[in-house]
Amino acid sequence: MKKEGPADLQEFVWIWNRRHGQKTPAVHRRILRWMEAEARARRLLLMAFRGCGKSTLMALFCAWSLYRRPELRILVLAAEQSLAIKLVNHTRRILERHPLCPRLLPEGVEGWAADRFTVMREAPLRDPSMLAQGLGGNITGMRADMILCDDVEVPGNCDTPGKRAELRERLAEAEFILTPGGLILYAGTPHTEESLYREGDDFLEGYRRLAVPIMDAAGQSAWPERFDEEGIAALRRRVGPIRFARQMMLQPVPAAAARLDPALLLPYAEETEYREANGHAQLWLLGRRMVSGGGYWDPSYGREQGSDGSVLAAGYCDAENHHFLHRIAWITQRPDASEDPATQQCRTVARLADELHLPVVRVETNGLGRFLPALLQREMARQGVACAVMEQVNRRPKAERILAAFDPLMAARRLHAHGSVLRTPFAREMAEWRPDAKGARDDALDAAAGVILAEPVRLPALPPRPLRPGWRG
Repeated sequence: MKKEGPADLQEFVWIWNRRHGQKTPAVHRRILRWMEAEARARRLLLMAFRGCGKSTLMALFCAWSLYRRPELRILVLAAEQSLAIKLVNHTRRILERHPLCPRLLPEGVEGWAADRFTVMREAPLRDPSMLAQGLGGNITGMRADMILCDDVEVPGNCDTPGKRAELRERLAEAEFILTPGGLILYAGTPHTEESLYREGDDFLEGYRRLAVPIMDAAGQSAWPERFDEEGIAALRRRVGPIRFARQMMLQPVPAAAARLDPALLLPYAEETEYREANGHAQLWLLGRRMVSGGGYWDPSYGREQGSDGSVLAAGYCDAENHHFLHRIAWITQRPDASEDPATQQCRTVARLADELHLPVVRVETNGLGRFLPALLQREMARQGVACAVMEQVNRRPKAERILAAFDPLMAARRLHAHGSVLRTPFAREMAEWRPDAKGARDDALDAAAGVILAEPVRLPALPPRPLRPGWRG
């Protein structure tokens, strides 16, 4: 028997997926049922793990809503204008290609852009059918029947109390432009302990919630066809426990829960081996060829005892993304020397760069290091050291840098440390470090984090595919 009336949301999505040769996974059907059933509540919060496809479902929800009510005005808010445009543009493409939506397409191209468009409708409304806007834009004076807040919380706008307060202030403006009886739908994942999505936060009090973590309480994958048990475990190792808990399990765990355990380091005692063959240089360590490496210098006024932490960290990386923290040295200066303190330290750094075959040394210039790169380049030239010097400006908080550098590698057991490194205060700093600690010594951790973060993430190499027999004779 033929169904009468307009299609429901699941049928609308099923037709779209079938047209493109795709299936609708169970996790998507669960979200779609919830979105359609709870839409009458008018205040919704959807939290789903990264990679779940929630933005795609949001675009389909918008297209379906316009299919049901062409006079709707939908505003999409995102942390950046470009992110909001992606969702609006995706919705526009769905309307252009969906078999149920030809009647919505306008006759001309006027008002049919990537960041805004207007469907065929009878009501002479001023605002477009759908509009993209970043949080930094001005939305005063707009009117909308539906507001979608897609990934409005990102690492860059929630890492300090001031930024979180500003985020909430900007989002509060949405209530003033929503028409009576309108719908506000938030979709995202927590990025901080004080996430606006967390339970008990007054900002989204009264919102109907749906949380879809990548694994349920029994450890079963929410999308086993795409995220199997082995893949989830590998992802946890790559991103680290804190980011996995927040982004994949939707738990706004505090950064203070992070602990850097020195027992997770892989110690070694071997030194590097420098080889030259057929005009090509190679550096080997533990039977592995190193593919990159360098040094990171966090300068300070180093005294003879090294108490104020002018630290150089040096390390290497192989093709399998194993990191080797090879040296951590406190760079000191002598008050009775003839050279000035900066020259003394640059001379020491140049000598270590030569001994360790470092291709590059990055100098942090946030504090005292503004003039040091030029001095270090001069000392490198005087000693004949073939090592580049780069300036490094850090804008991320120190605790965030340290956690991002060490947490994933140590969880994956891919961080090796030379015995000389473990005999320095580095191991003690790691054991005592807490993200929220004030005044704790972390000079070695900071420099070592700089070495690690400077390296790109490498995926293990796959075996070469066998060549197909040639057909050209």
